[in-house]
Amino acid sequence: MSDLLLLGLIGGLTLLLLMTMLAFVGYSGLLAEVSVSAGSPPIRNITMAYKFHVGPYGDTGQLFTESCSISPKLRSIAVYYDNPHTVPPGKCRCAVGSILSEGEESPAPELIQLYQKFGFKIFSFPAPSHVVSASFPYTTTLSVWLAARQVHPALDTYIKERKLCAHPRLEIYQQDQIHFVCPLARQGDFYVPEVKETERKSRGLAESTQMDGTEADVMSDSSSQSLEASPGSREASATTLCPGASSRGWEDGDNRSEHSYTDSGASGSSFEEIDLEGEGPLGEPRLSPEVKPLGATRQPSTPEKDEE
Repeated sequence: MSDLLLLGLIGGLTLLLLMTMLAFVGYSGLLAEVSVSAGSPPIRNITMAYKFHVGPYGDTGQLFTESCSISPKLRSIAVYYDNPHTVPPGKCRCAVGSILSEGEESPAPELIQLYQKFGFKIFSFPAPSHVVSASFPYTTTLSVWLAARQVHPALDTYIKERKLCAHPRLEIYQQDQIHFVCPLARQGDFYVPEVKETERKSRGLAESTQMDGTEADVMSDSSSQSLEASPGSREASATTLCPGASSRGWEDGDNRSEHSYTDSGASGSSFEEIDLEGEGPLGEPRLSPEVKPLGATRQPSTPEKDEE
């Protein structure tokens, strides 16, 4: 009899534990409905203190903890510049920190000095006219994990289906809500200087590689001219003598950063092509200063030669 009572007690405690866990997960937002929309942003222009991070996004927890420990009452913010599904984890870039002020309010000088003392930098974001946004309940630490697995896929689908150019991605932790914001305009103003520096380095590397390729083509040109080609190989020789026939330069190709969230949109449409909850179009969104619009690649024609 005592054994049955013991088994019943264990079973009851196990069931109670499972029900408690399910209630906790549900309270954290497991069953929360994610609604993605395009319209006015949930925030105004802000000034933030941040630290720049390059590496797996899962390693940013320490930066959140550090910024919160300096001033626990401030809202946390993270700006993600790279798509972790297409960019190697070690190359993903983001900025993590705290919001010092919003709107017309200026941050307190002593607050700026305090964050700078711990190695944080100061940067200001404008208030975008239109954004793609979503929100998720922020009730427990588990909410952050659930939000990452529910909201980002919903944003990806929304942006891809409408072929939008929405980047970068902002996460703002405000009281009991996590706001996810993707600007549709003035995107370049949301890139901290460290990101622009990496873009310049990438462009310089690409230009250096192109110069090396051009030198190789010139050497191939001289070598081909010194040889007597047979009539059947004229077309192949002409292609060899024409630099760019088999390769594209930096200016002729798709020179968007391989890291950018701009790749999430198929054609980078602006917010003019979608219904923005009664808002009228205000203009074309601007890409990052380091990003240029796609241009049509020119295919050089094969030089005509007179028959000998």
